[in-house]
Formats: sequence, structure tokens, C-alpha cells
Amino acid sequence: MDLNPSPAVTVNGSGAPFSENLILDSSGINRTTPTINPTTAHNQGAEALKDVVCGSAAGIVGKYIEYPFDTVKVRLQSQPDHLPLRYTGPLDCFKQALRQDGFLGIYRGISAPLVGAAVENACLFFSYRIAQDGIRASGLIPSPSTTSNDLPYSALLLCGAFSGAVTSLFLTPIELVKCKMQVPLEGPSSSASASTLRKPTIPAIIASIYRHHGLMGYWHGQLGTLIRETGGGVAWFGGFEGMKLLFRRSSSTTGETKTDDDLPVYQRMLAGAAAGVAYNFLFYPADTVKSRMQTEEVKALTGEARSTFSTVGRAIWRQHGLRGLYRGCGITCARSVPSSAFIFTVYEELKGRWPEGRKEE
Repeated sequence: MDLNPSPAVTVNGSGAPFSENLILDSSGINRTTPTINPTTAHNQGAEALKDVVCGSAAGIVGKYIEYPFDTVKVRLQSQPDHLPLRYTGPLDCFKQALRQDGFLGIYRGISAPLVGAAVENACLFFSYRIAQDGIRASGLIPSPSTTSNDLPYSALLLCGAFSGAVTSLFLTPIELVKCKMQVPLEGPSSSASASTLRKPTIPAIIASIYRHHGLMGYWHGQLGTLIRETGGGVAWFGGFEGMKLLFRRSSSTTGETKTDDDLPVYQRMLAGAAAGVAYNFLFYPADTVKSRMQTEEVKALTGEARSTFSTVGRAIWRQHGLRGLYRGCGITCARSVPSSAFIFTVYEELKGRWPEGRKEE
């Protein structure tokens, strides 16, 4: 009897990051060993690079469009409860900002938000694709594919929630610095009845946060960001994918299946605009509480005890009710129309023109 095993026969699968080698030995026992498909691994790396680069570029474009509106929104949200309101509305706030700071002053502190926009959108699109790949690899859908069109709409909503939750961890520190930059500091002046406005710098704010609250101080307001981004991710990607689905169904003929590539640019921009409005309107109260938490100490930059998400939310509700939680929502939804339209369009257009992408297709 020959005790030496016969040469193993290996059958290697393809098309997945981790394939299995089926090895038949002399004992008749099938043994499988996982192997990494180098071609797919390389493609995954290329896709990740595309998500980061294209998402960052789209975020920067969108931030330049929306930042003046965002400055007005933060100033409206951060008005103190115990004093008369400084601004009567978005237009009055914009006029006062122009008088005090000039046009360039409205863009004060944009360097941190530009970084934030690049990080936010890169994380959103990257984690959104990773979540889709994970659902396909799990076998929860009948036929795994490479396009989001073949995933059920409910799965896309789940991917959006995952994407927003991951992004919130990176976004909170950046938004904390941004909010403190956008709200003017009041300092003592020679007049007893007046006060001068001091302009904080990014390094001074970063140093002050660390000095008074340590490393975890940069995640002050994380709960509000998590609620806003997780629910907002569902609304943002869900609104975009939902609108594209409606456009595909309305323009498809009998027996013909439309894809995202068949949609004209204006329809994709409309889908992005609808996604932006849905994201900002549905979870705006969480953003209001977060902005108040992140700017409540901005006038002194001291290390006094800070309020929690629930206490700030209850305080706003007692003072102004639902209207206070939605203060500045109109201008926020208005800014999201062009911003989100350009973010999705720039991202998809850049990714579609990526040199290696055409070879892979």
C-alpha cells in the first residue's frame, strides 16, 4: 500500500478577494485553503483610491458653494437663550456678517471645513461602497454583483447608515473647530456698553480645547454628530438612490432596463439636490443641539463644565420649542440644493473618467 499522498489537485475560484483552493488528497478528504486573489485585491485598492480622491474633490467643491450659508446657519443656531436674539433671520444675519467682517470674513475659518469636507465625503463614499461589498460577500442577496442597482433599496439604506456612523468619528473634531471659528468672540472694549469682536485662530482654538479638556475634548458633541450622520446617511444616500430609481423607472421602456450611466447629468443633479434637502431637514434638530454644544464656551474658551446633549436639547425646547430646534433650517436646506447636487455629480463624473476605471470595466 502506497503511503505517499498523490499529487494534490487544486481548483481555484476567481472573482472574490478570498477564494478557496479545493485540494483532493489520497484519503479522499477534500481540504480547502483560503487564498487571496491578487487581481481582486489590487482592484479593491484602486477602488479605495478612487473613492478617496474623487470624494475629497467633490467635498471641496461643495464646501466652497455652501460655506457662506453654513456660517449664517451656525450663527443663527448658536444665539444664547438668556439674551435677546442678535439676528432676526438669515438675511439679517448675512447683512450683519458683511458689515462686520466683509465678504472674505464670511469664509473665515474655511481651511478646517475644507479638510473636513474632503475627509467627510471621502469617508462617506468609501464606507458606503465597503458596506455594499460586505452585504454582497455575506450572501444575503440572491446574486452578488458589482453595481448598487442590483442591491435592494433597503440594503442601500443600511449601507448609508453605516457610512454615516463611520464618518461621524472623523467629522466631530473638525466641526468643533469650524463652529468655534464661525461664531465671533466678544471681548471687552473701552466702551462700557459695547464690545469688540475678536477673531479666533485655528491653532488657538485647537490648543485651547486640548488644554482645557484633553484629547477627548475634540469629540465634544459626538452624540449629536452620530445621530445626524447615521440618520443623515440613510436620508442622503437613500434620497439619491431613490430619486435615481424613480428616474430610471419613468424613462425605461418595456423590456429595457436603465442603468445609472443612462441618466442625464441634470437628473443626477436633481437626485443629489433632493438627497441634500432630505438629509438636512430630517435630522436638523440634532445638528442644532450639536452646534450649541460646540459653541456654548466659545466666548470665554474656558474649561468650565460642559452641558450634555440631552440638557442642551431640553434647554432649547423650553426656550423656543420646535421652532428653536429648526432655527436656520431654511437656509441650510437652500445651501444643500446646489452643494449636494455638485457633490454627487462631481464624484460620479470624476470616478467615471478615472483612467484605470475604464480598463477594469
